[in-house]
Amino acid sequence: MRADYDELAKTIASLTEGETDSVALMATIACELHHADTRFDWTGFYRVTAPALLKIGPYQGGHGCLVIPFDRGVCGAAARTGEVQIVDDVEAFPGHIACSSSTRSEIVLPVWDGSGRLLGVLDIDSDQPGAFDAADAEALGAILEASFRDAE
Repeated sequence: MRADYDELAKTIASLTEGETDSVALMATIACELHHADTRFDWTGFYRVTAPALLKIGPYQGGHGCLVIPFDRGVCGAAARTGEVQIVDDVEAFPGHIACSSSTRSEIVLPVWDGSGRLLGVLDIDSDQPGAFDAADAEALGAILEASFRDAE
């Protein structure tokens, strides 16, 4: 089952209307995304907690890495460059951090507040190779932009 991103965007907007707390937003979005698509094996956020450092935030799935420096892994690359990372084969990604042995592919999007401050990254892992594409990136990016516009 693939996510119906239009319906998902409406549901998330309804559930989070008026919410500005970034952790509350992350928790709700992680839950809704994770249960909307069978490709999503691990769905969660890593928050910027210090310069060039991400720490695990709200997520769904098995355990995740607790700390990720900006200079390591797919999440670090997204945070460091500010660009979406789509990785078809995590084994081929230089410096990939194996938080879970079942992960085969990954998409990571930077999460910005309305003033352009990097709050963290959204990380979605799949146990299927090549699970993500540009359409996923576009739809997920739109959900994040709408959701975190007024986040604190």
